[in-house]
Amino acid sequence: MDLKDIVRNHALQFLPAKSLFRFTGVCRDWKLDITTPFFAHKQSNSFRDISGFFFQSGTAPPSFISLDPKAYGVPDPSLSFLPEPVEIRSSSNGLLCCQAHDGSKAYYICNPVTRKWKKLPKPNADHGSNPAIVLIFEPSLLNFVAEYKLICVFPSVDFDNGYEFEIYSSRDETWRVSGEIYFGHQHLVPRTGVHVNDIVYWVLDYQILVFDLTMERAQQLSGNFYGTGGVGALGLMDGKLCLTTPSPTGLTVKVLANAYTNTMGMHSNARAWETKHQISLSPPPFRASDYNPRMTSNILFAGGKVVLYRSGGNLHTYDLKTKETQCLGDELDQNARIVSHVNSLVEI
Repeated sequence: MDLKDIVRNHALQFLPAKSLFRFTGVCRDWKLDITTPFFAHKQSNSFRDISGFFFQSGTAPPSFISLDPKAYGVPDPSLSFLPEPVEIRSSSNGLLCCQAHDGSKAYYICNPVTRKWKKLPKPNADHGSNPAIVLIFEPSLLNFVAEYKLICVFPSVDFDNGYEFEIYSSRDETWRVSGEIYFGHQHLVPRTGVHVNDIVYWVLDYQILVFDLTMERAQQLSGNFYGTGGVGALGLMDGKLCLTTPSPTGLTVKVLANAYTNTMGMHSNARAWETKHQISLSPPPFRASDYNPRMTSNILFAGGKVVLYRSGGNLHTYDLKTKETQCLGDELDQNARIVSHVNSLVEI
């Protein structure tokens, strides 16, 4: 095969969407290939890198910060292609879950790269003003159209100190409330949900709420989110749940090694978390005086090979693969919603 054919048939699918749109200008054959649904399917299965972050303050339109503006981007960061103003709630492998500001509070699923979207039916339960909802989309070679789920945990109206779970399936196009109820006195932190291998995790005040999607069972898991200089964050790294916290010299990344330590014997040596990375940053971005359990986390995102954190009024990323730190600019609003994005061509 010629080099151009090798690149076209075996390399292009591993590139982000913005780069691919630029490469449609190389020649007619490349343009025809890149714009086919089959190529979009291959690319959505091959490219999974975190490409940037959507930021949104209050009811203002969202904006997008790219980790590499030449390679990653979206044509309309404000999402004005949707039929009404929305708040971004969650993301997963190129798809966004958004919710209308007013009226019915309808949920939308969209791909900000292709500007295609779908409005979901109204849920059965009241998810509240700041729903703890998680979008779950795992690309599959067998599915040419994205199949995804939403799961939302919400306070029960029937049981004090109870939380219930409602699940949406794109395959069935319906919502249903699970029969499982979790009882606990701790407060749930809405924008902390993480999906790992059919299990969804949310941060509580001092522990983690766990919901198994297959068994539809809930439980608690221990997790220390507090470190020098602030609060940590849950994420997905190398197929495992990770917990990233500030440390005196930089960052500490732990992975979940044993989710069943609460059932072990009293003197068992089994530990729930194992340290995977101890990252030193110069100068150290966090100070003990920064610690305040009531403030928002200094670790804003940790997943894939990227950690996003705030320090000195600026936003920074650390790349676990290249070990490089990048300053993304000033942080204008500490309460802004921040959602990661994968620059994918996935079809809805």
